[in-house]
This record gives sequence, C-alpha cells and structure tokens, in this order.
Amino acid sequence: MTEDTRSLREIRLAKLAALRDRGVDPYPSASRRTHHAHDITSAFDAHESREVAVAGRLMALRTHGKATFADLVDQSGKVQLYFKADALGERYPLLELLDLGDILGAAGTVFKTRTGEVTVAVSSFDLLAKGLRTPPLVKTEETAEGEVVHDDFGDPEKRYRKRYLDMMVNREARDRVLGRAAVTRAARRFMEAQGYVEIETPILQPLYGGANARPFTTHHHELDMDLYLRIADELYLKRMLVAGVEKVFEIGKDFRNEGIDRVHYPEFTMLEAYEAYGDFRTMMALTEGVVVAAAEEVCGTIKPSFRGRPVNLTPPWRELPLVATLNERAGFDVLQADEALLREAVARAGGEAEAGAPRARLIDVLFDALVAPELWDPTFVVDYPAELSPLAKRQRDDAALAARFELFVANVEVANAFSEQNDPQAQREAFEAQARARARGDEETQHLDEDFLEALEYGMPPAGGLGIGIDRLAIVLTDAPNIREVIAFPQLRARK
Repeated sequence: MTEDTRSLREIRLAKLAALRDRGVDPYPSASRRTHHAHDITSAFDAHESREVAVAGRLMALRTHGKATFADLVDQSGKVQLYFKADALGERYPLLELLDLGDILGAAGTVFKTRTGEVTVAVSSFDLLAKGLRTPPLVKTEETAEGEVVHDDFGDPEKRYRKRYLDMMVNREARDRVLGRAAVTRAARRFMEAQGYVEIETPILQPLYGGANARPFTTHHHELDMDLYLRIADELYLKRMLVAGVEKVFEIGKDFRNEGIDRVHYPEFTMLEAYEAYGDFRTMMALTEGVVVAAAEEVCGTIKPSFRGRPVNLTPPWRELPLVATLNERAGFDVLQADEALLREAVARAGGEAEAGAPRARLIDVLFDALVAPELWDPTFVVDYPAELSPLAKRQRDDAALAARFELFVANVEVANAFSEQNDPQAQREAFEAQARARARGDEETQHLDEDFLEALEYGMPPAGGLGIGIDRLAIVLTDAPNIREVIAFPQLRARK
C-alpha cells in the first residue's frame, strides 16, 4: 500500500468513525429497492413523478452549494440522484461523509433536469456499505481529436488480479462475463427443449480420457489413490447411453494441464452431448441450434460483429473437406506423407510442433497454419484423418477418414463432433494404438480404459457426440480479445 493510498484509506476510516458517532449503521443488514436504474432511465414516461427506491454504488459526486448530484450505478446501468438541502434537512450534511464506491440506497421522485437527464429527487437515503478503499478511476472525455479514456486500472495484469475491480469500473468487462453466462443459459435451455437430459459426471476420475491432453493429478487420502481432474466428460456420458438414456448432455468444467493463450486455458467449460441413433450429421443440426440460440440471447441477432467484422451465423453452414483442402494448399497428399515431409511443411507454413509429435499432430498443426485462419463465417470442417480421432467411427466409403467435424467461427475452433465408436473391439484397437504412441513419448495420448470397454461390450447404440467450448463461443459472441476476458477470475502466475 502506497503512502497516498494509506492516507486516503485513513480518511475513509475517519469518516466511518464519524458516521458511527452520529448513530449511523454503515453496514445495515437489509435495504428496500423497488426499481433498477435501467427501469427508470429507459421508461421515463412510465415513472415521471412516481416514487421509487433505488440502490447501487456511488460512482460520481458533484456538490453545488446546497445541492448535490450523484451517479448511482447498479447492474442494470446508471441513474442520476439529486440531493437538496431543503428537502433532506439534518440528513443533508451526511453527504460529506460519503465517498466514491460507497453503496447507497435512495428513495425519491423521478423527474428530468433542464438538460434532459432522468433523475431521482432524493427524499431519503441510507448508507448500505461504506467503502474503505478508493475505486480505480475510468474517465472518458471528449477532445478535439476524439474520445480519450483515462484509466487508473488499465494494466491487464492489475485488471486480472483484481477482476472484481475491473468489472466494477469497466462496464465492458462486466458485460463480457455476463454475456458468457448468457451463452450457458441459452445453451442449457435449448438442449432441454430438444429433450436432452443433463447428467453430472465425476470431476475426480480414477482414469482420465475422452481427449488427448495432460491431466491435473491429485491424491485422495482416505482411498489412498491418485485421481485426475477430468479432461473431458465423454466416457462417462457414453456410459449413460449404455444405461439407456438416449439424449444426454452436461455443461461443466474440464481441466487440462496445458499452456495459456488467446483460446486455451487450463480450466474451461464445455457443453458435451450424445444422442443415441444419431451421427455426426445429427450433431451438425444440434450445433447450429445451440450457437444460434446463444447468439440471439447475447447479441439479439445472428449476424454479430467480431473485431469490427460481421459474422453471419445464418444456417445452413458450409462444409469444408480437411484432407482435400490441405492437400491443395500443401501441394502433396498429407495422408501418404511421412513425418519428415509433414514437419518440413509445418515449418514452412510457420506452424509449431513439439519434437517427436506424431503424424496426426503434424497434420493438425499444418491445417491450423494453412487453412484455419481463412475460416470466418461458420464452417464445418469434415473428412478428418482417422488417426486424429481415436474415439470416432470411420467413414463408410473411406476408412482413412473419420466421421467427424470441427466447427470454426471467426477463425476460432468452437466445436468438435463424431459419429461415436461403439464397436468394443475397434475401440480397444484404437486405445492400444494410443498406448503405443505413449510408449514412444507422446504424453497426451489416451489410456486404455478397461471399465469403459466393458461398458461397450454390453452394447452402446450408434450415436452422435458433440463438444462445444462455451468460453470460445463467448469470445466470439461478446467480441472479446481472448479467453481470459470471458472468465470471471482467471489464474495468473504468483507474484514474486
């Protein structure tokens, strides 16, 4: 705490003591509120001269002799308050003990000032929570050159470490987090309307699977066994298909011990869904429905803007064959190429692949470098190499390709779907191939899960499966620059 910060806090503590000396409870247990700020400002005609009670945070105070104007901010927006000494009598001097950031309740009648601003003429007010620290300043002013924002809290690391302050003073930051919540709400509502049942699957698992990723490991002392934070919900949701639940989904956290970048984060939220007697094309229609419902909820349109460029989400969405497109761009057949040629092509395209990366990984990186940056309006990328998809069925007319798609929107991979493998012997072979890759040094391959294979042997109906990254979809629909902006409290390195 700096000397200036300490002195400001001491001033606020002195005001707190003065309030208590005057018999004011600075932290009462309840308050009365009849209206939110937006209710009043958006419908003045319906509220003119009516008595209202509002509550929120003081974000501006302007005193002019025996009158004071203030900006009161709640989750819905801002409304102006007008305090007049004649109307408040002995309560008016208490305003001197208020500070920016204090939580206030106020009652009064609604009117418009001479400048046309909707305002509450306060007849009574109560301090609801005294702020002991000064909130950071975000101030916008008009200059001859245009709009300038002065931000005492503009450093990204400060914003992420004190995210509650970021959202307190930065409406855009708060709206993005609320927009992400709206994505989840719309997705869940849509899935339930389609007859899907939400099932909670274990987060702590004795064996991780359903994706190629490194897990987080923990230890259960009572059971004396290592457990893993799940990397995917897939294998347990498929067990529900075996159990006879034909349309199942879950919206929940997954955890992968990987790096952080614009679209990757070690703790993220996925919507996973499985439908018996469906396939990956069934999942295409479901994906369109979820994304459109979320866009309408968050943006009010299915043609939102991302980075100043429109994104047209109107179904049906186009399909793009991965192998054929990549062959054309790379100039050779990627399915027939050896690792050396693929690695050379990755380097030439500016991609990055770790030493010892298998062929499947090299093909994936090459696609990300050569093709993915061009995918703006929603595109289902199909015809994935089977070696990239150990849990997917192969296509009937070409066993080298998986019955799979990935959805790209605004250059972001948002969803992944398969026609799910339900042949226990084929699944075992795929797991064994993964085990061989692990033995060669690929740490992100899947383990052979005997319990899951046993479940398959009881019979799992043919099914389509889908995973949608809620955070990534929120990036696009809230026009966020990166995944941290749609996560309420992102992790950072510990301060040294």
